[in-house]
Amino acid sequence: MVSKKTIEKLEMQAQEGNLLVGKPLSQWRLTVRRFRERKGGMVGLGIVTLLVLMAVFAPLISPYHPNEVLIGKEDVGPREKPCIHALGCDPEQPQHILGTDANVRDEFSRIVFGARVSLTLGFFTVTIALIVGTFFGAIAGYVGGWFDNLTMRIMDVILGFPSLLLALVIVSVLGPGLQNALIAIAVVSIPAYARVTRAQVLSIKETDFVAASLALGASGRQIVVRRVLPNALTPLVVLATLGVATAILEAAGLSFLGLGAQPPLAEWGTMLATERNNVFTSPHLVFFPGLMIMITVLGFNLMGDGLRDALDPSLNK
Repeated sequence: MVSKKTIEKLEMQAQEGNLLVGKPLSQWRLTVRRFRERKGGMVGLGIVTLLVLMAVFAPLISPYHPNEVLIGKEDVGPREKPCIHALGCDPEQPQHILGTDANVRDEFSRIVFGARVSLTLGFFTVTIALIVGTFFGAIAGYVGGWFDNLTMRIMDVILGFPSLLLALVIVSVLGPGLQNALIAIAVVSIPAYARVTRAQVLSIKETDFVAASLALGASGRQIVVRRVLPNALTPLVVLATLGVATAILEAAGLSFLGLGAQPPLAEWGTMLATERNNVFTSPHLVFFPGLMIMITVLGFNLMGDGLRDALDPSLNK
């Protein structure tokens, strides 16, 4: 007797092959269904969703302003240990669930607002790199010739340097700051998107539907925008999702070295750098910012892996 699990698997394969009687599932619904079956991807989506909600509702979640100094307002000192009344902390002592930092600021509030900085930087960096890289990659792949060679050689030169090292050089030239760090990380990320787009364009422009569009008199711009790029989005979406994690990690590294976000801005890398010498005396001030960076990078990587599996039908056979 055929098991229920086997029947469900056969039904899914039939639906993906448009073999079921009646209306077949759309490509979008099939992608969503495949993604939901990836436990790692769903875990990553849950983590990213919680981080985004935390960033959006940071003023409602955090009990204090991230830069509010509590000296003279509460009976609390610098680098106080976490105090949670529900877990047995002295009720007469002010509650700070992640303690306070060296400037007597609430650590939990700074962690929450740090999500805003990191996610904003990650999304903006990937957006800039994606737009610029896709633009040059699409033109290079479709036009070919000397422009293709020149563009790809420039991308090869950028790829020849370690990304963080090149970002350090760019920020050193432009000057320390969050905006300059964003520009530096975006620049070093452009080649990846350009090369992926070029590879997709080289493959798609040889297909029959592109030849048909040319025969009907479509211009090169119309073919690239309406025919080529929509069919090249799948690997770019996956790469962009994974790129957010990389951008956040590199931004934290630049901030840790003093070249990214500058105090008193609540940014996880800066918080790590400020308290790195107190890892044994005040471990909570180093542990929690590092944990948030790890969780954020893990969430985007898991979600990216799930998207890759869901968007690539060959991985589902």
